[in-house]
This record gives sequence, C-alpha cells and structure tokens, in this order.
Amino acid sequence: MEECFADKIIAFNRALYYDGNLPDGFQVVNPFLDNPETMLVMQQFYKKYYSDTQPRDFIIGINPSRHGAGVTGVPFTDTKRLSSACGISMESARTHEISSVFMYDMIEAYGGAADFYNRFYINSPFPLAIVRQAKAGVWVNANYYDAPRLFEEVKDFMLSSLKKHVGMGLNTAKVFVLGKKNAKYIQALNKEIQLFGEIVVLEHPRYIQQYKSKDKEYYIMKYLNAF
Repeated sequence: MEECFADKIIAFNRALYYDGNLPDGFQVVNPFLDNPETMLVMQQFYKKYYSDTQPRDFIIGINPSRHGAGVTGVPFTDTKRLSSACGISMESARTHEISSVFMYDMIEAYGGAADFYNRFYINSPFPLAIVRQAKAGVWVNANYYDAPRLFEEVKDFMLSSLKKHVGMGLNTAKVFVLGKKNAKYIQALNKEIQLFGEIVVLEHPRYIQQYKSKDKEYYIMKYLNAF
C-alpha cells in the first residue's frame, strides 16, 4: 500500500535538523525540537488535509518566519489562522504573522482550506526559520539570502530539501515561487539540479501586506489567475 502524502511530510518534518555552519549573528529556529506541541499540531494539519496519495502543485516560499511556521510547523500559518481556518488549536503559543493574513484571505477566495490544500503543498527550500541578531537580546526574521555567506552555508541543505520535497510526490512541470528575489535564487538553483519546468513568480505575501495592502484584492486575483 502506497504511503500517503501526510505520512511523507510528517516524516520529513520529524527528521528536520540543521547542523551546518552559520555566519555570526544568525541562528536557525527548529520548532519541531523547541516545542512538543508543534509536532502535534503539524501532524493534525497534514493528517487532515493530506491523507491521500494524489500529487500536489508546489508553492515555494523563502523560509519560515518565527511567528508562522516557526511556531506552528505549517508554512504561512500562524496560530490564529491555524485555529480559525483549519480548526486546529495550539495552546502553548499565540502568534500573528502578516504573511499568514494574506495567504488565508487568498485561500478563502480560492474556496477554503480543504479545496486549496487538496491541490497545493507549500514549503520552502530552507524549511526552518532563520533569525538574525538586530541588537543585544533582539532577534528578528531573516531570509536565507540576506547575507552572501549565509546563503553559501545553507545552499547544500536547501538543494537537499528541494529534492526531498519533490520526492514526496509533487508536480514539477510548473511551480509557483513567492517573492521576486527568492525566485532569482530558485531559478539559479534549478539550473544546477533541474527539478522544475516552468517557474511562475508571484509577489510575496509579506510584501503585499506591508506595501500593497490597498491593492490586496488585485494580488489575490493575480494568485488565483496564476493557479
């Protein structure tokens, strides 16, 4: 009997561990090691929406934020949306993440979480949160491409992660990449490993929420038309 998609994702997340080097001032946040409830709610989510064997279209983010998947273990999903849109509560944390707001407004416009996750799988080439030290005792979200040395340190891990994602059963003829700068890196990586065919680039949810909120409906329709 073929292993269901949920079991493959859960196994991937259970094994996630980054032990490579990082430049000074950067850290990796692994919620699956830091909070036992993260593992529980992550499993609930994937068992709810991915307990089948059908392939999914791949939406590729940058890396999780410390308030989104860096807490819930579910990409672009803070605890508010995990509860309100997915019906899964998390007792040990309460988070609000602006990318999650846009993503779930778009998901609702698509037809809701069940319809959306029946077709799509979201993750990132670096599937753990990265933070950088802004000043003493203050850590903020960071992207894998924020420093050239950071990217070089995590590159092999990213390539390995992308291959593992595809191996779960993802459609590769067309993928959707969130963020224009992210897309440049994904396109370069894809030249090396040739995993994907067409790469469709969409503005990142955080960019839309932060800088284009007045045009939010336009970007929701842009996503839906691309899909």
